Amino acid sequence: MSDLRHLIVVDAANVIGSRANGWWKDRAGAARRLLSDVANLTTHLPESTEITVVLEGAAKAAVDGAEPSVPRMQVALAERSGDDKIVDVVAETDREQITVVTADRELRARVEAHGAETVGPGWLWRQLD
Repeated sequence: MSDLRHLIVVDAANVIGSRANGWWKDRAGAARRLLSDVANLTTHLPESTEITVVLEGAAKAAVDGAEPSVPRMQVALAERSGDDKIVDVVAETDREQITVVTADRELRARVEAHGAETVGPGWLWRQLD
């Protein structure tokens, strides 16, 4: 029996903002660090799991126009609202299991309406530590 095809969608702004570590001084740098940590995490997850990290605003500069080339990790750049982009990613996936990492209550309700489960930023930080 194979593992369920799982997609983890990361609300990068929400995750980065959950730690008071000076991220606001360098949003792109904070996003680069998160992307690096998530890329490392993918090597420890089942092959059936993919991660999409959604970047918005100044954090989009973390990819400098070129998405990182990491197996099973994708970066989605929000043209406007990061929350809207996350909902679009969830609504468009064909994965059997979807987990959205965010503490945003309104966003949680929106993605849960599409069948996703939600976990808070602490869950992801525990995976990364």
